[in-house]
Amino acid sequence: MASRRKARILAFQALYFWEVSKAPVEELTAFAWLDEEKLLKLDIELAAFSRLLIAGTIENIADIDSLLKKHLENWDITRLNKVDLAVLRMSAYTLMYQDEIPPSIIIDEAIGICREFGSDDSYKFVNGVLDSIRKSLNKKSP
Repeated sequence: MASRRKARILAFQALYFWEVSKAPVEELTAFAWLDEEKLLKLDIELAAFSRLLIAGTIENIADIDSLLKKHLENWDITRLNKVDLAVLRMSAYTLMYQDEIPPSIIIDEAIGICREFGSDDSYKFVNGVLDSIRKSLNKKSP
């Protein structure tokens, strides 16, 4: 599902933009930060999935950040680089609220985005945190 991958990248970029600018959700989900050419080419289904990830993550940011803080060993959330933070938030949201998506896909996509946009070791760090979250969420389910 290449379009899902593109949607996740778009959502990650919006969440990164939100973190540095605190732009309103409406601006992010309207993709106002994209140039006009990219906006015109945006697939409807891709945009809808991306909007879901953006709005869902921001709406649940307190619960997501609380969960992340529990799984950040020897790290303060305020010290995370913004790329890692955006990927972790989006992926934690998906792990927490989108049961229909297998955790392995969520984590693999997060690793791919980190390899493309993060620092050299971002993907290892994000993988470790998300795997820890996945395990803790599995313990809570019946």
